Amino acid sequence: MKPHLLILSGFLLLPATAQELLPPPSGTSPLAVAPPVAPSEAADIYRSVVRIEVATQVSDYQTPWNSGRFGGGTGSGFLIGPNRFLTNAHVVSNARRILINERGSSVKHPAKVIHVAHDCDLAILEVEDPAPFAGLKYLEFGDVPPLESQVRVIGYPVGGDRISVTRGVVSRIDFRPYAHSQVDSHLVVQIDAAINPGNSGGPVLQDGKVVGVAFQGLRQADNTGYMIPTPVIRRFLKDVEDGEYDHYVDLGAAEFPLFNPAMRKALQLPDNGLGVLVASVTPTGPCDGVLQAGDVLLSIDGKPIDNAGNIEVEGEKVVLHEIVERKFQGDTVNLEFQRAGEQKQATITLTSFPAARIFALSYGERPRYVFFCGLTFQPLDLNLYATHQFSNPRVRKTYQNYVKDSIFKEREDVVILTRVESDSLTSHLGEFAGTVVEEINGQKISTLDQVHELLYADDQPEFITIKCEGSPRPIVIPAAEAKDANKRIMQSNGIYLPYYLDKPSSDSR
Repeated sequence: MKPHLLILSGFLLLPATAQELLPPPSGTSPLAVAPPVAPSEAADIYRSVVRIEVATQVSDYQTPWNSGRFGGGTGSGFLIGPNRFLTNAHVVSNARRILINERGSSVKHPAKVIHVAHDCDLAILEVEDPAPFAGLKYLEFGDVPPLESQVRVIGYPVGGDRISVTRGVVSRIDFRPYAHSQVDSHLVVQIDAAINPGNSGGPVLQDGKVVGVAFQGLRQADNTGYMIPTPVIRRFLKDVEDGEYDHYVDLGAAEFPLFNPAMRKALQLPDNGLGVLVASVTPTGPCDGVLQAGDVLLSIDGKPIDNAGNIEVEGEKVVLHEIVERKFQGDTVNLEFQRAGEQKQATITLTSFPAARIFALSYGERPRYVFFCGLTFQPLDLNLYATHQFSNPRVRKTYQNYVKDSIFKEREDVVILTRVESDSLTSHLGEFAGTVVEEINGQKISTLDQVHELLYADDQPEFITIKCEGSPRPIVIPAAEAKDANKRIMQSNGIYLPYYLDKPSSDSR
């Protein structure tokens, strides 16, 4: 399933639906019947689940000098430690103000984000004054719930102002895309309880312990929701123990199933249902120089890999990358693989891969840009790509092959000329909008900072020339006219700042 088919449950303006307590479905195993919860215990848990109200400001990648649009939404969260509330990253993304409500109280407590992980859609908040929350129960974490077992989803979804509780049954444990970043995939647990807008960030409980965080639903199915299970949550909490979030590490290799008997025979593999083909290896990634395309991966950390690319972890079949999912920067992984009929072993050291974040949505950051004489230059990433919907085939190819073709080695930023404002100096230049900037004054462009340095240099040639990929002619701007033209066009378009170059923080992606 494609990521865009998943919907986040925090801010979507969907019709409100009634919340019902679902009885255990008939014909299910006894495991599906949850033991009754004592009223006092339930009350303690409910008090620890809070409503989160967020005012947001979303950056404008169409006109990056503008402040962006304002909005807001609500979500849920819960207390996990002294002045520590866990919720979803998408609940508090682009937040300008965060307020927390305790159950049964009308008082709104100002809060702020302490840690955020957009790649696994989790965040930790703290309130300015923790005194009103003193004495509340800290919710504890349990294990991944087994199939057919019953869970409770607690939160503040649309349809009312008070806390809501629904029951559902665990129907699937899988490795699926996380809609928030649109590029990351992690372990998920599917349940048949409704997860509606506002449920995001709320706890999913079993036997009084948190077994997941509600975070997204399936657009084309009824009562199909997903929760972030505790292995993902625990990894996030351990990662931020040192005060910073370091992001997920990556194996740096893509695999292909080996079901075909003829292919297995050609690769000299026995008919034992084990092994996957290494389809590609990420340049400069952990497996670069160790694995090669065409190798057959047989095991990871001693766990045999079946021909679908799955291994067994805690009694469940999961994708082989789940081993890497639970590790951190600098951890090692043992690989067993076959090359040309010969079995080999290797140990690799895991690292994150920042270049791949070009494919992920970023949040909470002003878009970087350079404006010069009616021309707007911006670095290519998913935010920009989604905003402008580039039709130029060279831009599309460069974006899609940024990692595969090692473009990141030569270009930290792929700079795009995104806009051409109307002026006498820019007449007949509209065709250049949406193209990759290749050279300025004869120098190859690799960063947006370089664009700024070249265009705003004190010592300019008589004519400033800008060459874009795929165009037989350059853009030519008389340097003598540039200063006045720049001021004139900025005033006519309400642009108060000619450039913004601050790079995103590590937590913005």
